[in-house]
Amino acid sequence: MAKRYGGKFSPDGQSENDKIEARGTFDGARVDPAGARTNILFIPAIPLVFMSLGDGAIGLTLALVAAAVLTLAAWLVREGLRAEAAYNARKVARRPAFPRKMAASLLTGVGIALAAFKSEPGLVAPILYGGVATVLHGFAFGLDPLRDKGMEGVDTFQQDRVARVIDEAESRLSEMSDAVKRAGDRKIETRVDQFQATARDLFRTVEEDPRDLTSARKYLTVYLQGARDATIKYADIHARSRDVQAREDYLALLDDLEQNFAARTRKMLLDDRSDLTVEIEVLRERLQREGVRTDAP
Repeated sequence: MAKRYGGKFSPDGQSENDKIEARGTFDGARVDPAGARTNILFIPAIPLVFMSLGDGAIGLTLALVAAAVLTLAAWLVREGLRAEAAYNARKVARRPAFPRKMAASLLTGVGIALAAFKSEPGLVAPILYGGVATVLHGFAFGLDPLRDKGMEGVDTFQQDRVARVIDEAESRLSEMSDAVKRAGDRKIETRVDQFQATARDLFRTVEEDPRDLTSARKYLTVYLQGARDATIKYADIHARSRDVQAREDYLALLDDLEQNFAARTRKMLLDDRSDLTVEIEVLRERLQREGVRTDAP
């Protein structure tokens, strides 16, 4: 049976420069910044309520309100840590629209003050306890980012467009992760994580230069949507029949997608470097016309 020749020197062959280095298993892995220290903050509300069951209507109501405030504070600080991690991971980022960690510190102080007022009515003790709790919480978790990062000279309108597209792309990646977990195949989950790390490299490149959005839009929308749909169908097939051929086909699809996303990212970086070279040459010519020598003595 005839077989089409393809190789390094064929017209559509892959050169050595086009080959993408395989990622390690944990390359691009992200640790959830909201770990045990934030989960512990949900615990104090539970004994506070149970210890107030025999304190009458007023005492129980104050305990319930304090528990609700402390729980809200714990949730806010967890989301604030995640938002701060996303801010630190990007070279171009806006400050969080709502200072979650600072709000959590204030709410923690309010919750502790209410709990103290239940046990010791008055103003001095609750204010002291609440103030100390607010300060300690602030020292433990810090402040929210208060300034935009890398936004100098960036078109905010284009940046908003990029942010909307990236958010939609991130939601598709999350849907892929949720779908592949249904398959219960650890190797496939790891492979999906590696592809997502490559896709996020493309996200960061577009965020740093919004002009790349036009050339990358197809990857951020059509290709990711297709990858999500293929992942959902694979998870359904695997749950029903554990088809080996479907598994191999899905792995081959992930390989192709990762190669294409990595190649697009590299091409955009090369284009950016070419633009920089042009800018440098134009500046040198301008300096030479004005009689300024750029050669080293």
